[in-house]
Amino acid sequence: MLRLFARLALAAVFAASGLSPALAQPKLETAVFAGGCFWSMQHDLAPIAGVVRTEAGYAGGHVDHPTYEQVSSEITGHLESVKVTYDPAKLTYAALVDHYWRRIDPTDNGGAFCDRGASYRSAIFVGSPDQRRVAEASKAALDKEARFKGRIVTEIRQAGAFWPAEDYHQHYADKNPVNYFRYRTGCGKDARVHQIWGAEAFR
Repeated sequence: MLRLFARLALAAVFAASGLSPALAQPKLETAVFAGGCFWSMQHDLAPIAGVVRTEAGYAGGHVDHPTYEQVSSEITGHLESVKVTYDPAKLTYAALVDHYWRRIDPTDNGGAFCDRGASYRSAIFVGSPDQRRVAEASKAALDKEARFKGRIVTEIRQAGAFWPAEDYHQHYADKNPVNYFRYRTGCGKDARVHQIWGAEAFR
């Protein structure tokens, strides 16, 4: 009986607001970014206000259902990537792209920080014409800044299949904080990002 009253009360709230329960749910959108080790990218993107969830995985390659061993062997063409699900009412795609830039080294064409190889290169995978327009405009604006002087190498690529990484890679930093932060410190990510972006780093 209590459950019935609760349902009726909830229905009354939606009726008074003119919304159905389905319409009241936020319309979420997704974006895919590569910026080096997906442990670090997931760790850095997940706390951004408006981000609902993140998933580490592989994007941009030519093999279905790739494994970590295949991708890290540089035989599939995939980049370690993170799929970000976000609420556009709280975080615009343009703002999300801005956050992304300030968590990577966009001038490194050989990998990211201590991780070398094509699978660690940076890229923005765009899923719509609007995303492409925003990403390309953002990259062009950065590329004109004196500190970069035309050295931005991050690619804007059409999004294709995104393959989730193995479970042990998901939110690795949260599950293995000691090992993760030892790796991150040794890899030099924070030092390099602060060198490039100064006070804007991780903004």
